[in-house]
Amino acid sequence: MPTNTLVIGGGGYIGAHLIPRLLETGRHVTVVGRKDTPQSPLPVEAVYCSGDFGNRDIIVPLLDQHEEVVHLAYATVPNTSFDNPLADLLQNLPPTVQLFSEVAARGSRMILVSSGGTVYGEATQIPMREDHPTNPISPYGVTKLTLEKYAHLYAITHGLKVICLRPANAFGVGQRPYSGQGFVSTAIASCLRGQPIKVFGQRGTIRDYIYVSDIADGIVSALDRGRLSETYNLGSGLGQSNMDVVDAFTPLMREIGCEIRVEHLPERIFDVQTNVLDSTKLQKHTGWKPQVDFRDGLTWTRDWLRESCG
Repeated sequence: MPTNTLVIGGGGYIGAHLIPRLLETGRHVTVVGRKDTPQSPLPVEAVYCSGDFGNRDIIVPLLDQHEEVVHLAYATVPNTSFDNPLADLLQNLPPTVQLFSEVAARGSRMILVSSGGTVYGEATQIPMREDHPTNPISPYGVTKLTLEKYAHLYAITHGLKVICLRPANAFGVGQRPYSGQGFVSTAIASCLRGQPIKVFGQRGTIRDYIYVSDIADGIVSALDRGRLSETYNLGSGLGQSNMDVVDAFTPLMREIGCEIRVEHLPERIFDVQTNVLDSTKLQKHTGWKPQVDFRDGLTWTRDWLRESCG
């Protein structure tokens, strides 16, 4: 019988790439999102349910019908979490801990998509393995790490069958610019609109950029072959500063007649300087490897944004 998979928060950017991958494996997929309709188009084979996963009347009947759960939902982004740390905690922690309890009671398998970009804090070694110290310097990272700790707590005390994934900085087709996340999409969109690219510091921060379809494939690999109670990094292993990214897409933008302007702003206290992930463990356990070349991903993103902004 096909596996029934529930994707919470699957109506957005990552979900738009993940849902088709799950369907290709023969799974039946249901998506839960807060909006009346998904932000990104979903395949017709997927069932979409509008509602708050923190509402037991909505989530409990759905959990009864699914053997797998992928938890993508998160109510804030790093910028907004810094503005209101208490809201970040209250909007995300209680409903997710309730979800852990309900999933554990049913014996379902669960993927918790955490954050490789914020849970570690300042790097003491590059690239960072999963056993790197975790000292986040943003409320977003603190809450994400707390969710991981609760997941492992419920694995021990309630038998929760959970795997935690820490993805790097996703980019690619479908990522809306100016959302508080996604330097690549915002920078390219700024060029298309004739606006300067905002970079905090002279070179900006160094991040691990991975194309979104590689993240989707990593989630499916973890579902199929990942080991329970493990935490896996999901990244490219290549660190690039904001200005490295700008230098990489400059010739792509000039191909279409766009010039590059950069506005350098003061560094932000909640930005770690360097974040590059070592995904060796996920590769060894599941066979997953990133497939999309960075320049190809930039080209596809440029073309999609060019059409969208037009």
